[in-house]
Amino acid sequence: MMKTKRAMILVSNDPESIRLGANELIHNLNEALATYNLQDEVDVSTISDINYSNVLPLVIVYPEATVYGPVKAADARYLVEEQLYKGRVVTSLLAPPKQLTGQIGSLRTHKGYNPAEQRIVLERAGRIDPDNIEEFIAANGYEALGKVLTEMTPDGVIDIIEHSGLQGRGGAGFPAGRKWRFVRAAKSKEKYIVCNADESEPGTFKDRIVLEGDPHLIIEAMAIAGYALGAGEGYIYIRGEYGLAFRRLEKAILQAKEFGFLGKNIFGTDFNFNIHVHAGAGAYVCGEETALLESLEGKRGEPRSRPPYPVTNGLWNKPTLINNVETLANIPPILRHGAEWYRSFGTPSSPGTKVYTIMGNINFSGVIEVPMGITLREVINIYAKGMKPGSTLKLAQTGGSSGSVIPAALQDTPMDFESFRKAGVSLGSRRIVDLRPEHLHCRPGQSSPAILPL
Repeated sequence: MMKTKRAMILVSNDPESIRLGANELIHNLNEALATYNLQDEVDVSTISDINYSNVLPLVIVYPEATVYGPVKAADARYLVEEQLYKGRVVTSLLAPPKQLTGQIGSLRTHKGYNPAEQRIVLERAGRIDPDNIEEFIAANGYEALGKVLTEMTPDGVIDIIEHSGLQGRGGAGFPAGRKWRFVRAAKSKEKYIVCNADESEPGTFKDRIVLEGDPHLIIEAMAIAGYALGAGEGYIYIRGEYGLAFRRLEKAILQAKEFGFLGKNIFGTDFNFNIHVHAGAGAYVCGEETALLESLEGKRGEPRSRPPYPVTNGLWNKPTLINNVETLANIPPILRHGAEWYRSFGTPSSPGTKVYTIMGNINFSGVIEVPMGITLREVINIYAKGMKPGSTLKLAQTGGSSGSVIPAALQDTPMDFESFRKAGVSLGSRRIVDLRPEHLHCRPGQSSPAILPL
């Protein structure tokens, strides 16, 4: 029986880290864990794509999210003894925040999650090895799929999604359960589930964190949708530049088939479902769902006239559910814990959490997940660690072409669909980015950059 580890150590393994002794460091960490009889409680894994030359090798210890660097092989035993055995942060090895990007630097400033942060979508990202399906299973992975297939009817699944109040996280905020109901009611022997992972808004990378850090979550969600709507096939349309996410999704699909979570007779039932990954070619317009469908069909990616809508005439003119990555990522947790649990987060009109990409003229940037209804002031002061010295907030933008410019006067307006709608603005793709005069010169066809301070 698999055992959930209480902690994880991530060590950078990019070429520069390896040159500086990362492999020896990993060996010494494992030896030290064995010395303190912690080898069954703590896992050692690696993290790539690290470009912080002054702090390599870099070590991140979860769940405290403590960032160390540079760490030498000789430091391994001391680090394990202090942090993993005695529970004390090794302050002498902490990485200087100024040497890190905001995303990692912000982790350095607090222990564990920020008190205001509730992770649902990003619950596992960074805490499990995304290439290891067993770690996903040990962290309640595919539990919701098993429950759905063995205990629930398709209509019962949709009832819970509707009652949860989940709204699409792609920008418009359309009720997810209602869209699922439309596809369910469509008369056709063939239906499709499509995940819109074409995250092409400049400065947005929240979906990338999910796809790279927890790829099985999207597979599980799509399989659940397939069962609920009567579809036997799904497609993930992913941004072409997301090479690592593409590879991890393909590997996760193979693992899911091997373990019986995809393919024929899933969980011993008569439900069959398969998923394919399709990489886009960089067309910004393919983030629009009907242009995405045209591209999937091998045509030029151009938006279709509507009606008819994809729920009745989608991929190859068949009923099709199109949800983006973040929307789908909420499905398994809702079905594991229930609609009332999900409604305990956020606001009555906009339940749940929201993942934001924050960047700009602030002290720390990166990806956060917070309850719907949080204010821009809270995002800046708590998660962005405030404006840079000498700066004051003038305006912010919560998305690209689908978002709005938010003046400082609205920084205390709850960031949920209803409140923003009443204020005459929209949430868009939920990235909050710096806008400066030199950023306003965009290439033809490129949306203007989004914002945070000035």
